[in-house]
Amino acid sequence: MDGVPALDEPLKNALGAATAKVMAEHLDLHTLGDLLHHYPRRYAERGELTSLAELPLDEHVTVVARVADARVLTFNQGRGRRLEVTITDGSGRLQLVFFGKGVHKPHKDLLPGTRAMFAGKVSMFNRRLQLAHPAYELLRGEDGEEAVGSWAGALIPIYPATTKLESWKIAKAVDAVLPSAGDAVDPLPPALREGRGLTGHPDALHKIHRPRTKADIEVARQRLKWDEAFVLQVALARRRFADTQLPAVARRPVPGGLLDAFDAKLPFTLTEGQLSVSKEIFDDLATEHPMHRLLQGEVGSGKTMVALRAMLAVVDAGGQAAMLAPTEVLAQQHHRSIVEMMGDLAEGGLLGGAEQGTKVVLLTGSMGAAARRQALLDLVTGEAGIVIGTHALIEDKVQFHDLGLVVVDEQHRFGVEQRDALRSKAHSRGERRSPHLLVMTATPIPRTVAMTVFGDLETSVLDQLPAGRSPIASHVVPAADKPHFLARAWERVREEVEGGHQAYVVCPRIGDDEDEKAKKKSTEDEAAKRPPLAVLEVAEQLTRGPLAGLRLEILHGRMQPDDKDDVMRRFAAGDVDVLVATTVIEVGVNVPNATAMVIMDADRFGVSQLHQLRGRVGRGSAPGLCLLVTEMPEASPARARLGAVAATLDGFELSRIDLEQRREGDVLGQAQSGVRSSLRMLAVIDDEEIIAAAREEAVAVVQGDPELEHLPELRTALDALLDKEREQYLDKG
Repeated sequence: MDGVPALDEPLKNALGAATAKVMAEHLDLHTLGDLLHHYPRRYAERGELTSLAELPLDEHVTVVARVADARVLTFNQGRGRRLEVTITDGSGRLQLVFFGKGVHKPHKDLLPGTRAMFAGKVSMFNRRLQLAHPAYELLRGEDGEEAVGSWAGALIPIYPATTKLESWKIAKAVDAVLPSAGDAVDPLPPALREGRGLTGHPDALHKIHRPRTKADIEVARQRLKWDEAFVLQVALARRRFADTQLPAVARRPVPGGLLDAFDAKLPFTLTEGQLSVSKEIFDDLATEHPMHRLLQGEVGSGKTMVALRAMLAVVDAGGQAAMLAPTEVLAQQHHRSIVEMMGDLAEGGLLGGAEQGTKVVLLTGSMGAAARRQALLDLVTGEAGIVIGTHALIEDKVQFHDLGLVVVDEQHRFGVEQRDALRSKAHSRGERRSPHLLVMTATPIPRTVAMTVFGDLETSVLDQLPAGRSPIASHVVPAADKPHFLARAWERVREEVEGGHQAYVVCPRIGDDEDEKAKKKSTEDEAAKRPPLAVLEVAEQLTRGPLAGLRLEILHGRMQPDDKDDVMRRFAAGDVDVLVATTVIEVGVNVPNATAMVIMDADRFGVSQLHQLRGRVGRGSAPGLCLLVTEMPEASPARARLGAVAATLDGFELSRIDLEQRREGDVLGQAQSGVRSSLRMLAVIDDEEIIAAAREEAVAVVQGDPELEHLPELRTALDALLDKEREQYLDKG
């Protein structure tokens, strides 16, 4: 094994093949380093009992408790035996059950008064929480003589565990590899470590796994959070540095050109925010290095307007601008609204078009051959200054005359490969130069997340709503507790329609055969036992029942593109009263006359998604109404989440709540890429100060030594991060 750094050594060499196999399959741990970075989730104090009242249903838990009583019951005329043990934390109680041959040992071990660690999956039986056949480890000899070695200290580490490998077995495995912590490379430059008063890396690993005091845990956490934040920020800072070295064509708006003509036609004045963000963008476009900017703002803050003005400025400067949308519905919607906003300026070269005008084309995967050929031709000749499309824009066949700006809507659905594919299409005057890049996010993101997920982009924020937007009232409708509230919700929809307005009804599922295959089970209590409500079923019930007589249409992602476009067009024209849809309407759909939205099974959506959906109403002069229908019981976390959405229209506040409720890994898009998150200790929301400080330090390091030649340990840590992630999630941003 010469030449393999100690921490890269496979676990099977240290723990044996059987344990290593379980660790690899169930916890994704493969090397000594992986195991040393599998940190305890929490610590139980010797003598302290775990609170049993808050145990989550259907999750694997590890608890420290005392046996209250135990009894063997027989059933099946005495042929079957069942051991029931009640454990207590001093106030709450939890039932354990063992069956059949598994009864003898626990009956002998679990005597009243015994303290032990129990691990198993929490289930519900006869309306009471229980653990069936839990694994357990007795905590004998509180005086320490017989105590298991790992727990000789006062704090017992409790690790993220699985049914196949209990926390105490992981603790024993950590004991076996902890001596090699001394070989861990320290990624932090010595000056930073001393300047910030942080402990050494090996010391932090010892203290996180085997703390003697609570202060030890704090010291270790602080240090390990810095490692993660700093290495990540160095990766992003190097990416930004590399981007600033690329050549690009400076694009300066021309006075008296397309942009001025557009501004002159606007029926309203731009908000101060729109003007200042536009200035940041125009300043970036005027440099000879590619802009990399993130434009984020409240739902409905006018991001499309700002992006369109940047596109027009680039067309004025002789370039072309492409806008990438994540779905066809959205691309069509953007195309329609941009053509409407531009009027005759979008008909360049056509009869009746304005002289400064340009051509605005749409390119999607499902277009007919003739329309597609024409669009491709307009792009390669430069006839079309603006193109709006889906991933179809990235295909090899698509060539641009002179691509100057790429606007990406909803960045999280685009990866680095797509971004590079577009970059490679930018030829200007025969040389390859990078286009400028503007990324728009649909919902606001807290600053630290922007620094982490979109850390390779500079950020602009739009925080005022344009004049003429109406307030939206939101209410939770508890359909199970108060069925008459739901009946009233449908009456409200009728009232809006009678007042000349329109409404959306949103469902989590489509309800066709494809759906049946993909049903997922969720675990929040009884309501989750039924599949989520579906568009096709709900539409049928509404047509026959509470909304009979209204003009109802459905919209979902598996319809033919022409049918989708037709429904959207008729809804926009006011020929449809109620649109029953999936979340395809989540982004960018703009029908100012739609004032009401009913979201069915609202608890099945994330907080940011609900906020995003709600942004589809209240876009005109009449006030909006959003009704969140749920069957979840009043005390459930899901109801609390919906209450938060109903209580505020502040997207930044909601995105913070959303992130606090999700796992950190999902924040960084790990859920999509399936790669394990490199953040095990750092909490993107809570550790704002560390992330901001790490970003400053990282920028300073990279400016002084872009290749990290003088920091080989940091290089090694960086290679490990980027090798694991292949810059994949970093650059999901």
